[in-house]
Amino acid sequence: MKALVYRKSIPRYALVKLLGGRFRSLYTSGLPALRLTDIAPPKLPNEKWVRVAPKMAGICGSDLATICAKGTPYLAPVTSMPFVMGHEVVGVITEVGSDAGNLSVGDRVVLHPALGCEARGIDPVCEACSQHRDALCRNATRGDVSAGLQTGFCRDTGGGFSESFVAHHCQVYKVPAEISNEAAVLIEPFACALHGALRVSLTENQTALVIGCGSIGLLTIAALRATGCKARIIAVARHEHQKLLAMAFGATELLGGGSWKKQYPKWAAALDAEILTAELGKPAVVGGVDVTFDCVASSRSIDDGIRFTKSGGSFVLVGMPGMPFGIDWTPLWFKELTLHAAYAYGPEKYAGGIVPTFDIAIELMREWKDKLVGLVGTPFALHDYRSALKAAINTGESRTAKTLFSID
Repeated sequence: MKALVYRKSIPRYALVKLLGGRFRSLYTSGLPALRLTDIAPPKLPNEKWVRVAPKMAGICGSDLATICAKGTPYLAPVTSMPFVMGHEVVGVITEVGSDAGNLSVGDRVVLHPALGCEARGIDPVCEACSQHRDALCRNATRGDVSAGLQTGFCRDTGGGFSESFVAHHCQVYKVPAEISNEAAVLIEPFACALHGALRVSLTENQTALVIGCGSIGLLTIAALRATGCKARIIAVARHEHQKLLAMAFGATELLGGGSWKKQYPKWAAALDAEILTAELGKPAVVGGVDVTFDCVASSRSIDDGIRFTKSGGSFVLVGMPGMPFGIDWTPLWFKELTLHAAYAYGPEKYAGGIVPTFDIAIELMREWKDKLVGLVGTPFALHDYRSALKAAINTGESRTAKTLFSID
């Protein structure tokens, strides 16, 4: 079968990391360790697993961080190579193990990619999995499949950037008929955004700042509104298509970027903040927003975000950080901010109970599907993966918030 396979080469990784920022063509050339190749389909590890033929798969920020050598080596021990990328997937089941629950050949499903204890056949399960937080599973290097926090970073499971992958029955959710493939492929990143949005509670009189309007930032705005948030939401967006989508999803106001010397006065005026000039470097900021959702997680976005969050407020790290440097953590301490990390999924406190994030995402997608498909660009075939990567990396030029593969 055809698959986009990632094989890490340390010299190649180092060269892309060193030169990629100046020669962005390296990301989409033959240099990165991603190749379209023919491989054998992965085998079902046991009878609790199913085989899925992907129909659509989204390119995630974590995929780009890996390809562009912008991620951290911290997660390297919980991957196994070579692996087939792709964890934002909608597909059709083509094979069912004899003990795979109520699933059938022909079911259209989305993937919950976390490879927790149940998927790995580990009993008793770890503490995190006992609380249904399988994304935080302690046993990510043990069990029935090789190391990998998620499908798409595990050698034995395959991934969505292919013609076939395997998943434990607990990892797949049936898709309601009224949700198209274009909307269904957004369920996984929407679940991630919901996990971030539900980390805090905002009242109607409060203000939230969403830094970054890539797909996860836009989905965070949608998640806030879809779960009933009536607070003022101010979004920081770079590109025109991002601004339009942010407003369509429920942002109240927009802010731009630029150098901090030009940016900070505009932010202060919009965010009820006051700038106090320092003797050296960036100014101190008093006042600001109640909650900041950082959907970029760069050195600059973290530094700006904690400065413009008011005393006693909350800072939610939604984006995937690499190894940020140059951050002044003094505002976090001095303002007694609460730092929340939002990785993957819940369960969540929602509607008076504790609900799995994917269940919330699927239910809300029924109502929001027509809006959210505005994120999706024209899909690419697997063989045109270099063009797909170019579109995903250069979103200002492609005017696409979510780049997809369509697999026949």
